[in-house]
Parts: sequence; structure tokens; C-alpha cells
Amino acid sequence: MERPEYAAPGVTYGMPRFVVLLRGVNVGKGNRVPMADFRRILTTLGYTDVATLLASGNAVFSASGRSATTHARAIAAALTAQLDVSVPTIVLRATELTAIVTGNPIVPPAADHSRFLVAFAQEADALGTLAPLATLATAPERLVIGEHAAYLHCARGILESPVAAAMLGRAGRAVTTRNWATVLKLEALASTAA
Repeated sequence: MERPEYAAPGVTYGMPRFVVLLRGVNVGKGNRVPMADFRRILTTLGYTDVATLLASGNAVFSASGRSATTHARAIAAALTAQLDVSVPTIVLRATELTAIVTGNPIVPPAADHSRFLVAFAQEADALGTLAPLATLATAPERLVIGEHAAYLHCARGILESPVAAAMLGRAGRAVTTRNWATVLKLEALASTAA
């Protein structure tokens, strides 16, 4: 398993853990969010035990009080104010991420972890906007929209999937996706302080 870019030296026990996912950062020239700046912003907001994973806008932190939606709004506002980056920002409790992992209806084989996408949304209603994409899926590709996440197995590969193309484009602008390997790493990182 890859090590996080930054591992918090201590753990604040008793405080809820959260996961933050940014959509569309560090892809191409736009929406640049250096992970060092991302960690600094999260720390400035008062979050503790901050750790980032990879360079695609994934982090975990501890915080007391406030809802995940409130944290998402605060983080999005800080990114805009401090880095002039405005992107969909999704925050969920670490326990919610664990429920999404354990509730996966399509457990992919290890060889397919990079071809299996999980779509996350701040509001559950946003997942419903993905329902029309099911008509684009042809076997062996599968799209399952759950209560807290959508699961897409791109059996032929992400680049060959019309569902993935739509989800990663305009049709999925209210969600962000991570492949299964990244989701499992995030869950492990978030649980280190559980």
C-alpha cells in the first residue's frame, strides 16, 4: 500500500474523522491544488490529524461538531479564497466511507481495482442524476446506484466506457469519482485515527 504524502504524527482520539474529495483538481493545467497548500488550508480551518493521499485532492482530518456539508462549504470557500480554485468539494464521515465500502454490491477482483469507480456526492439526490447513464452500460459493464454512492465496473477499461466518460464529464458534475484502489487506501488512512 502506498504511503500517504503526509502522515499526521499524532491522533486526536474521540474526534470524528472526515474524508474530503475534490473534483477535477491537478488534471491538466487548471485547478491546481498543491497538496502542501491543501493540508495548510485544512489546518488553518482548525482541522487536526490532516493527511493527504496522492495528488488528486484526497484528504482526511479530524474535527469536532459541524456536519459534513458544513465542512464541505468551509473547505470550498477557503480553496476559492486562498487558491482561486472553485471545484465541487465533497466531505463525508469516515464511518460513511466504511459503509460505502462494505455496501459495495459489485466487489471487483483485485486486477480490476483501477477499472472500478465509486462516485461520491455531497447530497444523495445528486446520485439520482446518474440514473440515465445506466442505459449506456452494456455487459459486462455494470452501474449500480446505491443510497450513498454509485458503483461502476468498467470491465473493458475506463477509456472504453461510455458510462465513465459521461460520469467524468458534464453528466457527473455533481459527483466525484475515485477508483477502488484509492477508495480502499482512503478508508485505511481515515481509520488510522478511529
